[in-house]
Amino acid sequence: MGFLSGKKGIVFGVANKNSIAWGIAKALADQGAELALTYQNEAFLKRVQPLAEELGADLVLPCDVTDDDQVDAVFQELDAQWGGLDILVHSLAFAPKEELRGEYCESTSRDGFLTAHEISAWSLTRLAQGAHPLMKGRDASILTLSYLGAERVVPHYNVMGVAKASLEASMRYLAASLGPDGIRVNAVSAGPIKTLAASGIGDMRSILEHNEQRAPLRKNVTIEEVGNTAAFLASPLASGISGEVLHVDAGFHCIAM
Repeated sequence: MGFLSGKKGIVFGVANKNSIAWGIAKALADQGAELALTYQNEAFLKRVQPLAEELGADLVLPCDVTDDDQVDAVFQELDAQWGGLDILVHSLAFAPKEELRGEYCESTSRDGFLTAHEISAWSLTRLAQGAHPLMKGRDASILTLSYLGAERVVPHYNVMGVAKASLEASMRYLAASLGPDGIRVNAVSAGPIKTLAASGIGDMRSILEHNEQRAPLRKNVTIEEVGNTAAFLASPLASGISGEVLHVDAGFHCIAM
């Protein structure tokens, strides 16, 4: 029995076996959590369904977070099937590729700015609103994924850095808002990892090399390391932690030069 035995959780953002969300889902399942996964559209369903089967997850639900009806339907189904929810993982981020090239001032458009914020930041609050009634009084946990670009300028990260800063602020306000109902809200700021989402960032290879050469541990982190940290934050072992951004980046965030 793992330290999440008996817990019920949903993971938003699993794309494939290289995604951080998969590393988290695997770690949660390994610790005994019963999971549900979501997918954005039919193309993603073909990727997500086999992963859900590997985890023993019976619930695989459509959810485009820009569609309020789909978001509502997810939580209605969780209520019908489970009657409650203990863990919510938000691993969703997107900005158009052209926004992640060149300098911020020249590359950022109104539409790209709004899109990045809607999908990467607003969606956390929207999902928390849907989950709140199912999580009240259950010592529940909401977790989101951030990156150092929310705190410091990272080349080419551009509008995603601004959206991640908004995400981290949203996390803190949600922690204060939901804490009285026993719901903890935290973020993991993961180091750079070669994922499908990260492939859109200009010069990602150089970012990975820079991190590996300068991080105190002289390495890049893995989705398994992020997943293990997420499992801890989702568990009663982290019952005193809320409103926290926990860096899992081999220590890179502490280096000034």
